[in-house]
Amino acid sequence: MYHPSRTTLSLMCAASVAVLLSACGGDDAPDLQNPGTSWPPQPTVTAHRGASALRPEHTLAAYQKAIEDGADIVEPDLVATKDGVLVARHENEISGTTNVSTLPQFAARKATKTIDGIPVTGWFTEDFTLAELKTLRARERIPANRPLNAAYDGQFEVPTLQEVIDLVKKESGARNKTIGLYPETKHPTYFKNIGLPLEKRLVDTLVRNGYHGKEAAVYLQSFEVANLKELRKLTDMRIVQLIDNPANPPAPNGAPRNAPYDFVAAGSKSTYKDLVTPAGLKEIATYADVVSPYKEVIIGRTGANELAAPSSFVADARAAGLKVHTWTLRPENPFLPPSMRRGDPASPSQRGDAEAEILAYLKAGIDGFFTDDPAVGRAAVTQFRK
Repeated sequence: MYHPSRTTLSLMCAASVAVLLSACGGDDAPDLQNPGTSWPPQPTVTAHRGASALRPEHTLAAYQKAIEDGADIVEPDLVATKDGVLVARHENEISGTTNVSTLPQFAARKATKTIDGIPVTGWFTEDFTLAELKTLRARERIPANRPLNAAYDGQFEVPTLQEVIDLVKKESGARNKTIGLYPETKHPTYFKNIGLPLEKRLVDTLVRNGYHGKEAAVYLQSFEVANLKELRKLTDMRIVQLIDNPANPPAPNGAPRNAPYDFVAAGSKSTYKDLVTPAGLKEIATYADVVSPYKEVIIGRTGANELAAPSSFVADARAAGLKVHTWTLRPENPFLPPSMRRGDPASPSQRGDAEAEILAYLKAGIDGFFTDDPAVGRAAVTQFRK
C-alpha cells in the first residue's frame, strides 16, 4: 500500500488550500466580477444579444458562442415575467423569438397592447410565469438573413438574467478572464406602469451576485432617460445612454420613435436630436458614463449609401467627459454599405466585409461597439491594434 511522505502530504495540503481559497475568492484570487481599472479592454467588443449572427439571439448558446469567439462583454436585453423574474428577450412580445404561437395551451394569451405608444399584437412575457415561459423554445428572429440559425429552432430555452450571470461567471473563472455584462432595460416606463419595474430588480440581482461599484464588469443601458437617472441613485456601476436613430420617422399611428419614450410620456418635446448636441451630451454626463448612439450618428451615409466622413459626435462626447460605444455592426450584406457587400449584393444572408465597417468606426475613435458576430469584431480589433 502507498504511504505518502510527510513532505508529500504537506504539499498536497497546501495545494488543496490554494484550490479552496481560489474557489472561495481568497485574498490572492482575482475578482473577475470587479476587476478594477484595467477593465474593460479598449476597444471593447460587445456581443449584441450574444453571437446572434450564429445562434438564435438571447439564448445561452448565443452567449456561450460569443465568449468562445472573443467577446469582452455579452448583452442581455431584459424584460419581466408575470412573477417578476428578469429574462433575456429583445422584446416583451415573444412570437418572433419563440414558438409560443404554435402552442394551443397558450392561444388565449394572444393580446394587443400599446407598447411605447405603438399597438403591438402577440404574446407578452408579463402574461407568463417563469415556469410557463420555460416551456417555450427559442427560434431565429430573422431567418431570411440567418437561415443557418433556423436549424437551432426549438433547441434552447428563454434564459433568466441569473442564468446568464451564472454562465458569465463560470466562463470567466474557466478562462481567468473577466467577461462583462451589458444588460439593457427594455420598455422601462411600460413595465413600471404595469407594476413590474425593472431597475431595482436588476441592481439587486447584480449585487447579490457580487457585482458592486464603479469597477464592476457591468454596463447598464437604456434608450430612456428617467430610468437611467433612477439607476444612478441605486448604484455606482457604469451607466450608458443609448441613442436611437434621430432620423427615425413616426410610427404608422403617428407615435414618435425619435425620442426616449419617457420624454413622450411626460409630454416633453425633446428628442434624440437634442441629446446628441454638445449641450445634450453634457446633460447625459450628469448621470451616465457612456453614450451609445446608432452608428450613423457617428458615421453617416452618402447619397449612394456609402460611409460618409465621421461627424463631430465622438469629439463632442469626449468634451463632455463621456466614452463612446456604438451599435449595431452586422455581417450580412443588407446591413453594410454597397462597396462592402460580397457575393450576391442583393442576398439577404450573404456575408460582406463587416471587418472593414468596424475598422472605419474604430478609426473614428469609438471606445467600443456592439456586433452580432464577435469573431469578426475581434479580428477587426486585432487589425486595428496593428
